[in-house]
Amino acid sequence: MNRYLKLVHMEVHRFRWVLAILMAIVAITQFASLIWATTKELSFREKLLLETVDKSLLGGFSPQYLSFEWAIFSSQMGYILPMFLCIGVLALYVFVIWYRDWFGRSTFVYRLLMLPTARRNLYLAKISAFLLFVLAFISFQLLLLPIQHIVFNLIVPADQRIDSHIVEAIISNQALVWLIPQQFEQFVYLYGFGAIVVVAVFTAILLERSYRRLGILYGVLYLAGCVFVVAAPFLFLYMDQYYSYLYPYEIFALGLTLCILVLGISVWLGMRLMAKKITV
Repeated sequence: MNRYLKLVHMEVHRFRWVLAILMAIVAITQFASLIWATTKELSFREKLLLETVDKSLLGGFSPQYLSFEWAIFSSQMGYILPMFLCIGVLALYVFVIWYRDWFGRSTFVYRLLMLPTARRNLYLAKISAFLLFVLAFISFQLLLLPIQHIVFNLIVPADQRIDSHIVEAIISNQALVWLIPQQFEQFVYLYGFGAIVVVAVFTAILLERSYRRLGILYGVLYLAGCVFVVAAPFLFLYMDQYYSYLYPYEIFALGLTLCILVLGISVWLGMRLMAKKITV
């Protein structure tokens, strides 16, 4: 267990600067977008009030009172763009986390594979580190929202704003509503499915590393097989058809069972390849 934790620490340590830079980009982009949208609206209101004394006319162009959820809604792209950037970097790092060890300086993977510990610890450490990166981004976003709420309250005068909740702000933004599901079950399904995808790709990479050129074909076929197994219940059991042989919740349970099966097979195969096929 101690050696597994050391390997997790090593993977987190190697990604720490990328993680910090991405978090900085997320924070700067979101704060800049929020402040720009809010100050622009306040300037518009101030200019309009110089031309009319009837504040009720503001309702024809924008809300009579500003709220935090309005500010988040008006800053959609400021949240969507850094979210896509983080997803893209993490998707690329699924491959980098393995291939860097092989093609990096001094073929670092040889030293990792020769460590006096079970090779499954190396496999599990990479998965654990990757999940920690995802949870770190979610936690960071949850930490930013209350701070952004405070900044919004500091910018908008008290007589021009109304109280709002963080949950309402999350719902108002297309990026946040996907990143932070409202229901715990949705959170488990979304990020659980993401973890299955990562583990399946890890296994495909290890197939390629084990069988080299032929392994590329094995990896592609393995990923195609995983997609087919997971999608099959929804494609062939006519979930939306009235005359389906199974009830929708039964098809959903079947699909969930197949996802767990794919996860188990991927982890087992990945560990077996690490222990039996990959040589130094």
